[in-house]
Amino acid sequence: MRVVELSDHPGTLLRETRLRSDAVAQRERSRYEDALAQHHARVQRAAWQRDLARAEHRWSAWLRGVFATRRERRRAPEPPPAGNHPDQVGILMAGVEGEQLVAAGLARVLDDEWTLIRGYRNRRGEIDHLLLGPRGLIAIEGKHRNATVHCAGDHWWYTKFDKYGNAVDRGELTDQRGRSPSQQVNEPAAQLEDFLRSRGHAVAIQRFVLLTHPGRGWAAACGRRCTSPPRPARSSACSTTPRPRSASPTARGSSGSSSAITGSTPTGGSPDRRTAWRGRTTRSGVQAPRPSGMPALS
Repeated sequence: MRVVELSDHPGTLLRETRLRSDAVAQRERSRYEDALAQHHARVQRAAWQRDLARAEHRWSAWLRGVFATRRERRRAPEPPPAGNHPDQVGILMAGVEGEQLVAAGLARVLDDEWTLIRGYRNRRGEIDHLLLGPRGLIAIEGKHRNATVHCAGDHWWYTKFDKYGNAVDRGELTDQRGRSPSQQVNEPAAQLEDFLRSRGHAVAIQRFVLLTHPGRGWAAACGRRCTSPPRPARSSACSTTPRPRSASPTARGSSGSSSAITGSTPTGGSPDRRTAWRGRTTRSGVQAPRPSGMPALS
């Protein structure tokens, strides 16, 4: 598989955020050092007044100086936290890692008939990966989140579980502009389709949200249709292309379907979407086990 990198927007944002974080940390360190120097000066002044009162046998002043010195020593400034980065840095680092996992995984299973375009951007946003090959054009939005992901149309949210299976965190899955993963990939992909159509190339772009985290990166209880591989995998994805109203809820393989699939891709082919969460039965008739924490769909 050939790789064409148009831009490294997540990497650029990560570097800029780290520079801002380092600048903030440096300012906090400078303020702490100034406050610490002033603290030492106050302690030395209190100790000098205490010792002077003792030398002059002014015992009441000496006693006041003892308590004043102790009080000043307890007022030492708190040092700034070391090695702490803002949440945005962690989010960007996860995004960069997820994009690298997608590129590496596709490179292992696709031949040179496929080209991976990374970092395509237009006025509607950025597409993490554009996969161009014999079976068409595929837009992929990668999400590297250690959580169970749920979706109902364009409403996406996540649930985090501890090692005992207890839910410990829930939240909306959106970007800084408040867009869900499906909107993040659909909006720029729609504008790219319009551009290609205006140039005489009526190309339908398939769109997928790929969950890459090796932990609990599962798509669960999607409001449209969810499918999965014949056996539990460590990555999954949701197709975000709206399904026509006339399509069957269990129809598979059409460009108008909306489904959750694994990140594995057959050599020279497109992502496999042969097995549904509903029933979890493979084409060979073998019942596939349901992953821990993944609710079955009725």
